Order: sequence, then structure tokens, then C-alpha cells
Amino acid sequence: MAKVAAHSENNSRALDLAQQAAIVIGASLLVAVCARVSVPLPFTPVPLTLQNFGVLLVGLTLGSRRGFAALLLYLVEGASGMPVFSPTGPGGVAQLIGLTGGYLLGYPFAAGITGLIWERGARTFGRAGLASITGDVVLFTGGIAWLAVQTHSFAQAVRFGFYWFIFAEVIKIMSAAAIATGWQRFYKQH
Repeated sequence: MAKVAAHSENNSRALDLAQQAAIVIGASLLVAVCARVSVPLPFTPVPLTLQNFGVLLVGLTLGSRRGFAALLLYLVEGASGMPVFSPTGPGGVAQLIGLTGGYLLGYPFAAGITGLIWERGARTFGRAGLASITGDVVLFTGGIAWLAVQTHSFAQAVRFGFYWFIFAEVIKIMSAAAIATGWQRFYKQH
């Protein structure tokens, strides 16, 4: 009898691990799909994409650990040559060390901090918004810092990597917060 219970528990753990792995892989692919929605802007080397939205949504819906893991997996996928990054860039490792590399390398940390803030309090729209804003600050800090190193000018980095994106980021933050809050309500009811 004890053998049957231990075997059943091992099967349950294996199934849970497989489900968690599938969720993390699926989340990395969600960000890859968001990256495909990309609009090159003629006045900046940074394209307008839905990637940041995907990163924030993954952090909010998966939490800090799985969100971090999903975006770390996303970077590994991209570095290995899989076409998961924005199609406006060179792809692979070249994209990680290129002008948008700071944003990309900040993705796991942004998802992690977004998820951490969301996990640590009442799951309200305001909390989701605060978590998303914090995640976006992490993204833009890394992106602008990297651009400043690449362009040798902080002012140029801010022009290239921040001003043109403010309006779109507000929409992405609000959308991610609304979806996460709606998902939370749905999940509680079912």
C-alpha cells in the first residue's frame, strides 16, 4: 500500500512539474508572439513592439519566479537563434548586444519584480498598475542605460529609447493590469 501511495505521489509531482514547465514555455512563446508585432520607427533604432506588454502580463499572471524563468528562457531561445526577438533586429546574440539589448536583458528582472509586487498584496487593479509601472521602470532603466553606453550620450539614449514610447507604455501598463485583474477575478470565481 505504501508503494502505491509513493508511486502516486511521484506521478503527481512529475505531472505538476510538467504543467509548470509547459506554462513557462508557453509564456516565453507569448512574448515571442508579442515581439512579432513590431513597428520600426524612422527616428529611433528602437522599434515599437508589444514585447513589454507581454513581459508585464507574464509577470502579473505567472508571478515572480515563473515570470523570471519564462523570460530567461525567452532570452536563451533568442540567443540560440530562434526567431523570437523583434524582426527589425539582427536576431540571436547580436540582438542581445545591439542597441536594444538593455531592454531584452532587463526582461526577466522586469517580469520578476512585477510578479513580486503583485504577489505581495491585495490583487487590485491599482496594485497591478503599480507592479506594471515598476516593471516598466526596470525595463527602461536597463534599455536607456545600454543605449547610453552604445551611443555615448545619455541625452541621445533618452531621445531614442524613451520619449517616443511613453504613450504606448501607458496603454500597455493599463492593458496588462486590466487583464491580470480580470483573470484574478475569474480564477477566484472558478
